[in-house]
Amino acid sequence: MQSPKMDLLALIGLAMLCYFFAYVIFLSFLDCDLRLAWAEKFGKPIDSVRGKVIWVTGASSGIGEATAVALASGGAQLVISARRESELERVKNRCIEEGKLKGEDIYVLPMDVTVMDKHQEYFDDVIRKFGKLDMLVSNAGRSQRANWEEIETAVDQEMFELNVFSVMSLTRIAVKYFLTRKEGGHVAVTSSIAGVLGVPFSGSYNGAKHALHKYGADASASDRRLTADRCGYLCAVALANGLREAWMALPPVLPLTYLGCYYPNAGWM
Repeated sequence: MQSPKMDLLALIGLAMLCYFFAYVIFLSFLDCDLRLAWAEKFGKPIDSVRGKVIWVTGASSGIGEATAVALASGGAQLVISARRESELERVKNRCIEEGKLKGEDIYVLPMDVTVMDKHQEYFDDVIRKFGKLDMLVSNAGRSQRANWEEIETAVDQEMFELNVFSVMSLTRIAVKYFLTRKEGGHVAVTSSIAGVLGVPFSGSYNGAKHALHKYGADASASDRRLTADRCGYLCAVALANGLREAWMALPPVLPLTYLGCYYPNAGWM
């Protein structure tokens, strides 16, 4: 006859097994993690960012542009930054049109994030414009493709300058500012599945994204096969709900990422 202790352990084990399989089943058709999916369905609406000042870097295209548009639809005041001013103006017009904002609600701030000596100057400019900053969305970045043995060291340095050091530089300035405010603030970093599991032919990019995750920045991991508009919308949902971390990718990438991250020996089976 089994002891009550053994019965309890068996029950706990069965519950964990059921939880694991339920997680895998759900992730087989979701394009984001369960917490983000719950927030999208039952959490705060994007409209909860109304009146907040949000700075989005890398906002001239792709996920950054889509995030800016989604936040504009929620009524946020925006600072949008990238190197291409003409593209930023296009994004501004789109935010005004689709988000029903006024021109003065969106500040176009052209910048090269790798020029870190000017980060404080840019930050002060934002505060002068709106009087405050509530959220920083660090989205600027670039990917890389090559066989590992053919990558030059200069490429590694460029990847880390853009994808890691520039992000940490601007984030630290923002965090110091947020610590002086009673309301605090929120920093979000758009990262990649490559920062959790490496992807082929992207050695420098993998290394930079892994480093970014280990720096402890809040990260929103995104796979390039998920559309930019969907990523932008989910980023806005994560911001509205204050999620510390959110994963986004199409099946089967998302469940495989969970397996590789939390069950690293699964590939041996």
